[in-house]
Amino acid sequence: MSALAVSAADEEKLRGLRRMKLVAVGALIAAAVIYAVAFVLERDGVGWAGYVRAAAEAGMVGALADWFAVTALFRRPLGLPIPHTAIIPTRKNAIGRNLGDFVGTNFLAEDVVRQRIRALDVGLRVGRWISDYDNARRVSAEIAIGIRAGIGLLDDEQVRTAVGDFLRRRAEEFPIAEPAGNLLGEVVADKAHVPLIDLIAGSLHDWLIDNRGRVVGVVEQQAPGWSPKWADDMVANKVYREAVRFAQDVRDNPHHPLRKSIDEALIKLSNDLRFDADMQFRAEQAKLRVLDHPEVTRTLNTTGTVAKEMLLRAVDDPTSDLRVRIVDSLVSIGNSLVDNEETRARVNTWVEDAAIHVVTNNRDEITALITETVDRWDAEETSRKIEIQVGRDLQFIRLNGTLVGALAGLAIYTLSHVILV
Repeated sequence: MSALAVSAADEEKLRGLRRMKLVAVGALIAAAVIYAVAFVLERDGVGWAGYVRAAAEAGMVGALADWFAVTALFRRPLGLPIPHTAIIPTRKNAIGRNLGDFVGTNFLAEDVVRQRIRALDVGLRVGRWISDYDNARRVSAEIAIGIRAGIGLLDDEQVRTAVGDFLRRRAEEFPIAEPAGNLLGEVVADKAHVPLIDLIAGSLHDWLIDNRGRVVGVVEQQAPGWSPKWADDMVANKVYREAVRFAQDVRDNPHHPLRKSIDEALIKLSNDLRFDADMQFRAEQAKLRVLDHPEVTRTLNTTGTVAKEMLLRAVDDPTSDLRVRIVDSLVSIGNSLVDNEETRARVNTWVEDAAIHVVTNNRDEITALITETVDRWDAEETSRKIEIQVGRDLQFIRLNGTLVGALAGLAIYTLSHVILV
């Protein structure tokens, strides 16, 4: 059995108990001295001494009776095996069971818990506290610690494999054709692709200007072997000039027929991706080939590690967007709880229901904890501990017994002489 420690506060209570014991014993001794003196005086014929002797005698009886009653709670008076004494040591386990039942019935009852939780108005208290930015930042810091601790439990290799496999499965399961067709259609409708065409046309024009010799050389290589050199040069230069002019026209003319043809081709591709089964199949096959590319696989497998590192940096930095967003969200939630009575009522109801659920499903465990804890206590130590806690007040019973007994004895003695004499 486990011994119970005595704290500094218990030491102070123990000193108070000892002082009150001395007072109670002093009252008993005083009553005994008064009784002896009064007894002698009464025998010598002093009339009033009888009243004093009767009061002192009853006071001693009351003091001794209450001493016995108080002592019998914690130990056997004078060590005698008197029945129904040393109640706390001998009935410790039964007291523990009764205490557990009492707590379960009177403190863990559903209506008691619900009324107490409702009186607390948890939603309003939490709302007022968390709507303060300093408190929200403290909560954000604790959340960050929890996130970091949770991430620290994850193995890097497992994270890489899990995230990579998850992303690949999602990509394989996600039908790309129809969403791509919708996106392409919106891009063309909004002319969001025009800057790309401008860039390509401009880059082609610049490349032609910078690579005249290469273009001319390619054209001359395609000329028939029987044509004269001067004719090949003339044709090559003509082709080059037309290519430069064409690229320039495409670049500078927003209504160029090629641009219109590109728009029409993109619109047709968009429609095919959305409605043509064959095109959708080809798009899916192309997607799978891309996913099978080693570089794509490597990128998917490193995404988990990169995400983990980014998240760790974000939670460690109080100025990061993540931490700032958490703080702002907490403050917003707090303000909503303070200002919105309906939201606050929902939170309070949820807290009440949660508390009732915990109490209802764990009442037996809670009361069993009390019972089992008391069972493990040493009987003598338990009795001593309880006596330290309440013994000082019980000593007043002894003191009051002395005084009340003396008054009762005086009253009885007086009435006896008035009525019977």
